[in-house]
Amino acid sequence: MPATTAEPGPAPASPPRYTRAQRITLVACILGSSVAFLDGTIVNVALPAIRANLHGGLGTQEWVVDGYLLMLGSLLLGGGSLGDLFGRRRIFMLGIGGFGLASLVCALAPDAGALIAARILQGIAAALLVPSNLALIMDVFTDRQRAAAIGTWTAWTGIATVAGPLLG
Repeated sequence: MPATTAEPGPAPASPPRYTRAQRITLVACILGSSVAFLDGTIVNVALPAIRANLHGGLGTQEWVVDGYLLMLGSLLLGGGSLGDLFGRRRIFMLGIGGFGLASLVCALAPDAGALIAARILQGIAAALLVPSNLALIMDVFTDRQRAAAIGTWTAWTGIATVAGPLLG
């Protein structure tokens, strides 16, 4: 039987190189979306402590979780539109600042009502933050780089979401 030689296929594409500004943008987008999604899962671990320390029942626990998710889910499209109107970077930064401030209010909440209100504010800030992430990636990366950047962003955001209960 004659030996056959396989012809070499196309060389694998090398990973795209990013500029310093692109790397910083990607890291900021990963961290931004990570805090928003991490917070959606990490609070579930704290529910027994919230019940004990703030003397809240099941209704309090539900609103602590659902207030955040309700605002995030219902205002997500509006957050994306605001990014289109006023600038993606500006809305991203507003979302980060608002999220950080609301997180501080959550940590200092003296009662269940204040905690629920702060969680609602966190959800509003996350609705500004999350759609701006992908839009910034689309703006900053070239066509050749975009798929790898989105894949990296998605992978790290997914890891943060799964890590929430563990970190809690």
